[in-house]
Amino acid sequence: MQIHVEKFGGASVNSAKAVRNVINIIKSEEKKRIIVISAMGKTTNALEKIAKYRYETGKADLASLQSLKDYHNAIITELFPNSESALSAINDIFSSLEQNISSIHYGSYDKLYDSIVSFGEIISTTIVSLYLNAEGIRHKFIMAADIIKTDDCFRSANVDWDATKTAIYNIIMPTFENESLILTQGFIASTNKSEKTTLGREGSDYTAAILAHCINATDCTIWKDVEGLLNADPKRMSHTTKINSLPYEEAVELAYYGATIIHPKTIKPLENRNIPLFVRSFLNPAAKGSVICRTDAIEPPVASYIFKDNQTLLSLYPKDFSFITEANIGNIFEILASHNIKVNLMQNSAVSFSVCFDNTDVLPALIEIFRHKYRTLYNEHLRLMTIRHYTQAEIDSATGSYQILIEQRSRTTAQFLVR
Repeated sequence: MQIHVEKFGGASVNSAKAVRNVINIIKSEEKKRIIVISAMGKTTNALEKIAKYRYETGKADLASLQSLKDYHNAIITELFPNSESALSAINDIFSSLEQNISSIHYGSYDKLYDSIVSFGEIISTTIVSLYLNAEGIRHKFIMAADIIKTDDCFRSANVDWDATKTAIYNIIMPTFENESLILTQGFIASTNKSEKTTLGREGSDYTAAILAHCINATDCTIWKDVEGLLNADPKRMSHTTKINSLPYEEAVELAYYGATIIHPKTIKPLENRNIPLFVRSFLNPAAKGSVICRTDAIEPPVASYIFKDNQTLLSLYPKDFSFITEANIGNIFEILASHNIKVNLMQNSAVSFSVCFDNTDVLPALIEIFRHKYRTLYNEHLRLMTIRHYTQAEIDSATGSYQILIEQRSRTTAQFLVR
């Protein structure tokens, strides 16, 4: 059985016009497929603010909730001008969300976050399902929490592959005996106790890869607002090149260094089963796009540029007569890990150790811990630039106007922390 997995991100369903476009893409080709949908537009950002407000104040941010409800109701009104049932269905979900915010108490912010932010995908897929019904398109609407199973590491849950494969075998595969289209959510999952979890920011790509791996899909497609994989963010560089094909290994490297086109965990489940990953434009669905697959080289052979803003550089110097040893570094990483800090770059000498990570509210707490043993220096609001398959001319062009604080090079990768 040939089954295709396709994921549509928030930008592809951020308006009534966008939803119609997605449905037109689905209607354009008859095949067995699983459609994975993200939250609409900036809904996840809005729900994150609501979750933070609830955690910090103990109250529901009713104004933000109403604004979010108005946004979705406007989409529904345009899609279903004469249907009260669609509005009622979404209002019921918002009522559940408000009740969840107001009445449920969690000791952990991460657990609270997942219980609130997961509503974004539930709302978007409900709207898409209703519109598929209105267009007479048969499908089965399955909740991702019923098929993607994880541990209880809230906000960045780890997949329980055995439980997930069992759930997919028991729920997804029998459905395809009678249906050609299955609709589900990206990003969200659940524990074996049915507690809501999420797979990490932008985790809908990962959801698609999990499903593709577990059903041994023919291929997996991520629909974006760009023509395919580009060698740089077009918002950062005026001239970019579309990459037609990319090896799995190179895609993993780019994701590791922060390329935002693909969720970092997406590639490995696909590579393990040799499932090609297509990146295509929902704005121009007839275009070929790009493919990540088992190939020997990047086509065309170009350098790739990755930019990470809002970086912090923290440098530590022992106060006593010791040097930076493996024991020191191990202790430093234990502290960073306990504060959920992901190191983007590090450098050490005999008497100093420096780490670069995303700007975070926990920096004062880190400094307070480290200052007892180390003299600490830090810089904020820096930029980390990574160039894969660089030439010196490309380095000079990218870094010319910046002050370089840290520079590291390997045979294939050059990184520069700049301000």
